[in-house]
Amino acid sequence: MAYQTVFKRYELKYIVTREQKARILAAMDPYMMSDQYGRSTIRNIYFDTDDYILARHSIAKPDFKEKLRIRSYAKADSDSTVFVELKRKYDHVVYKRRVAMSESDSMAWTAGHKETEETGQMSDEINYFLSYYRELHPAVFLSYEREAYKMKPTEASGTDADFRVTFDENILFRDHDIALSADVYGTPLMEDGKILMELKCSGGIPLWMVHVLSSEHIYKTSFSKYGTAYTRYISKGPKLPA
Repeated sequence: MAYQTVFKRYELKYIVTREQKARILAAMDPYMMSDQYGRSTIRNIYFDTDDYILARHSIAKPDFKEKLRIRSYAKADSDSTVFVELKRKYDHVVYKRRVAMSESDSMAWTAGHKETEETGQMSDEINYFLSYYRELHPAVFLSYEREAYKMKPTEASGTDADFRVTFDENILFRDHDIALSADVYGTPLMEDGKILMELKCSGGIPLWMVHVLSSEHIYKTSFSKYGTAYTRYISKGPKLPA
């Protein structure tokens, strides 16, 4: 399977109810379809220093911020394909580089135990990040159930061609048992019945989606999963019990 490895786009976030999600999906139906992952349970390992310099920098809302994570779209074993992702945001634009490799190689690379066999700009940027933040380690496990949609081929033209919509539910966090092979459990980061919707695009939002947002009185918000986990729990005191 071919994987997209470079992303440059705007990511707009909204918190919606289950009833609003149902109406949004109905409005999307003529234009959009499930992407290659469709419904999946996404697992992420976020890396940080002992004093959480990346999390603290992110919640300060700077013009530039960056984070490193390893992501899988299902429970992973050592041979499963996962993604080492370097995500940066500058002037409201998100830039993401990712490298696909086995789970065992990804953990060895990020721990500094093994050089990656991958070459090119993406691996060079991640190597620089790892060398710059010398004391990185797995800090947080974040999981959520995602539905992902892309434009239908007949509608994918012009500036809307790369427009995507995702819905994230059951967003869970923990700062122990940090492994992509582990089961999904943890502390919820959103109240029951609320869903994080993200619109991802390189240009403008399609007019039909603008009408949906307006009619539903849905407004853009700021919600960082990792930042929320740090602000609400990690920064407050000792680690959560297992």
